[in-house]
Amino acid sequence: MARDVDVKFCPRCGADMVHEDKFGMVRPVCPQCGWIYFVDPKVAAAVLVEQDGRVLLVRRANEPFRGLWTLPAGFVNGGEDPAEAASRECLEETGLSVYIIRVLDVIAGREHNRGADFIIVYLAEVTGGELSAADDADAAEWFARIDLPPLAFKATQKILARIS
Repeated sequence: MARDVDVKFCPRCGADMVHEDKFGMVRPVCPQCGWIYFVDPKVAAAVLVEQDGRVLLVRRANEPFRGLWTLPAGFVNGGEDPAEAASRECLEETGLSVYIIRVLDVIAGREHNRGADFIIVYLAEVTGGELSAADDADAAEWFARIDLPPLAFKATQKILARIS
């Protein structure tokens, strides 16, 4: 799913942009300096944390999917290591520090207009902190894999189906 981007002016020279077929698709192009706009994908990172046969999930406080549950996750900032982003997001949303063990999966496919194009899911273990929901989560809880709450994203459903 391509992102809808309306680039009207060239960021290099300020000229009005035109749309031309470049590199297999129609893209904004500057007729004056030749600069071509390429949409960069948005990347998110998530953690799967299991403890005593239970999975750590957070309940979304915001749309989309407000009130549904997901893995602790969020966007990777430009220049940020995705594993560090996953760990940071877990701490922000749950109050728990985690150690990243390994990559579980990279899932492609944006599920909503403001969503990520790729989600890197890491296996992680708790190293400290106290469970407390914060940031864009209004609850954080451990769930038995056989008694999961309503889940927000297909990516979360895919990962949890793999471990069930």
